[in-house]
Amino acid sequence: MSLEINTKSTYNEDLNWRYATKKFDSEKEISQQDLNTLLESIQLTASSYGLQPYEVIVVKDQEKREKLKAAAWNQTQITDASYLLVFANLKSVSEKYVDTYLNNIAETRNLKREDLKGMEDMIKNTTLQLSEQDQNDWAAKQAYIALGNLLSAAANLKIDTCPMEGFDAGKFDEILGLKNKNLTTAVIAPIGYRSEEDQYQHLAKVRKSKSDLIEII
Repeated sequence: MSLEINTKSTYNEDLNWRYATKKFDSEKEISQQDLNTLLESIQLTASSYGLQPYEVIVVKDQEKREKLKAAAWNQTQITDASYLLVFANLKSVSEKYVDTYLNNIAETRNLKREDLKGMEDMIKNTTLQLSEQDQNDWAAKQAYIALGNLLSAAANLKIDTCPMEGFDAGKFDEILGLKNKNLTTAVIAPIGYRSEEDQYQHLAKVRKSKSDLIEII
């Protein structure tokens, strides 16, 4: 089987266009319509069981972002981008959280709650049996799936992003008031438009070759 991939695909062209933007143009702002599109792409992201064990905090307030920048080694993307998106995962998953999700399914699909008994047992006999640390790790992985969807959706709109792990999660949690919400910061992503001064946009994208990355058996 050939490993050739259609590099002429518009989707792949979008992915090739995007890069982790190091310097944003602070004078250019994302429209409300495009922001709504990006947030909807996050909302529509797949997650394990569909539980979406995370929340996304959209930070526009400049004073708040200055504090967050200080907790991220003063990386300027945090304050120069149009918005800062913070993906915060649940630290633990409760039975109440699962029940709320199942009730939402029943209401949305016009089902009886008891019709979901098999799904309820499956989720509660797996997710709820994990240790709190394992639940935290699992939930963070789900947040990263949402991040990936954001990056692709933003590239499609020619909006720049910079996924970032270089920050003090504890300080972020404190600044954003997450500690009493059973949430902790997993990953962050400033979104906006690249500055013409950002030289990284001119560099060729470096990735593994398809033969090194993909194995067909």
